[in-house]
Amino acid sequence: MNIVHGDCLEVMRGMADNSVDSIVTDPPYGLSFMGKKWDYDVPGEDIWRECLRVLKPGGHLLAFAGTRTQHRMAVRIEDAGFEIRDMIAWVYGSGFPKSHNVGNAVDKSLGCENRGHAISSGSQIHPTTGKPRANGELLPKYEGRTDEGKKWAGFGTALKPAMEPITVARKPLIGTVADNVLTHGTGALNIDGCRVATAEKMSFSKAAPFTENGQQGRTWNPTSTPGIEREQNASGRWPANLIHDGSDEVKELFPETKSGSINGTYNNTIMAQSNGDRNGKPIHLEFNGDSGSAARFFYCAKASRSERNAGLEGMGEMQNHHPTVKPLALMRYLCRLVTPPGGIVLDPFAGSGSTGKACALEGFRFIGIEREAEYCEIARARIAAVDVGLFGAAL
Repeated sequence: MNIVHGDCLEVMRGMADNSVDSIVTDPPYGLSFMGKKWDYDVPGEDIWRECLRVLKPGGHLLAFAGTRTQHRMAVRIEDAGFEIRDMIAWVYGSGFPKSHNVGNAVDKSLGCENRGHAISSGSQIHPTTGKPRANGELLPKYEGRTDEGKKWAGFGTALKPAMEPITVARKPLIGTVADNVLTHGTGALNIDGCRVATAEKMSFSKAAPFTENGQQGRTWNPTSTPGIEREQNASGRWPANLIHDGSDEVKELFPETKSGSINGTYNNTIMAQSNGDRNGKPIHLEFNGDSGSAARFFYCAKASRSERNAGLEGMGEMQNHHPTVKPLALMRYLCRLVTPPGGIVLDPFAGSGSTGKACALEGFRFIGIEREAEYCEIARARIAAVDVGLFGAAL
């Protein structure tokens, strides 16, 4: 495991071509988040070109982004030479609206000093009495003080954040995907390694009232034995391009459903024309669809305080104060999805080391680059807390 302190562009320029198997990173979103200077813009095309160069042919890149700047991130990645393969949506219920209260702003612009009850939910001071509010007490709804303020009461400027997109890109293959994986060990996604476990039973059965009739095709035979019932893969569901945090708020968006069920007799004259003397005969199909809710998708909670600070116990009062720490389960899942066994994962924006810690737990080698010295120290401590003892510097 290796955390390199420095500018990622300069560090990557010192790395060999085709030397890493995957890139999993949480780069700046270009939102000036919490006033951080490093978040003034999304990474430029020059950085993604270096990522392309050091990545093996067919290697995958996963890059988090903000909803407002996802388009800029994806375009720069694509312009650098990557193929955009997909986008994964990470959905969560714990986002807090960062909206401007328009009614409040109108009152203020008209010189009204008493602007009603417009305080953040995190405040413990009651807006009217000025005293600490009792536990469970509901704050009175904002009421405009001017006629115009009342007109615009209830209007805001932003939605509640509940999703972060992850760009899925791939360095172009050399030859076919089979040629590429045989030569470079990259180019494929680890589908079975990322299946979503489920206790649900999904089955598929199809009546087979046809018998082969030589050159005449399949002949209608209503007495033939029905088709074999097929159950879902024992390892679970095929991984989807949606991930969620398992919160009640998110699960409520996925009501219990049962989809894809077919059980009946149908006429299909188009198919009949290509199947000999079956012409005009009905077809009986039976398909038992899957059921469930958000459990169909991979889910993990946001990083807890204990998870963020695990490994920093011996560093005095130091805490992991990085503002965008990603959950460990999520990073393990993403690294496993795009990295071949024993491969090298690069994170050019390592932050507090969540990708590196995920790699240590998954058995991957890791190169992390971080410009801020304080985050390098935190990342090294967090990764060192994982008892692996197998991986040395890969750079």
